[in-house]
Amino acid sequence: MGDSITEEETPFPLTDVDRWVLSQTDDEFRCHTWDELRELIQANHLSALKRKPSDLRRYMKWTADAKARYGSITDYLLAHRLPKAWGQPPFTPASRTPFADPSDYCVLINDWPYGFVPGITHIVAWSRTPIPTDDTVGDLTPESRRLVDDFVRRYFVDRLGPGGEEKVMWFKNWMALQSVRTVDHVHVLVRDVEPEVLQDWVRELECHKAR
Repeated sequence: MGDSITEEETPFPLTDVDRWVLSQTDDEFRCHTWDELRELIQANHLSALKRKPSDLRRYMKWTADAKARYGSITDYLLAHRLPKAWGQPPFTPASRTPFADPSDYCVLINDWPYGFVPGITHIVAWSRTPIPTDDTVGDLTPESRRLVDDFVRRYFVDRLGPGGEEKVMWFKNWMALQSVRTVDHVHVLVRDVEPEVLQDWVRELECHKAR
């Protein structure tokens, strides 16, 4: 069994799922399969997504260290991961429509993925254009969901050719589940994708470089 964690040791509020994960070892942990992920995403049961116990512990330590050094995770991301051309919040996007202009989004491999079976890659598409959500739990509006779906199709699915829709899924955590709330982002899961395709998706664009 894993060691117990006190509230003072947590850099962010732990969910019941987090606490259950931390009570396990990696050997006891059951990784998410593709079919299970599809069911969770279709049901919008996103709170059930979990990291491996060792990864969650490392993520907690990294979060605490990053906050101590940079003040917030957003400040770390702006310093090291997001485009320099974006500057500091509040951003001034080129388009008010999310994912309409390449300069307004940035696609990166997730540094802290959930616990998946082999073959699944966790990508995050960051947007400096705000993605509208509802006023209840902060979930996507129908129009926002359509815009994100269109983006995922043209950027990821179409790149994979026939059958590509079977290799790509996406979701956006509602407000309570977000570890980074200042910069909107969407999670994209892909399976059995060639490394060169992954590298093409996450390459730095000229419009992302500071001038």
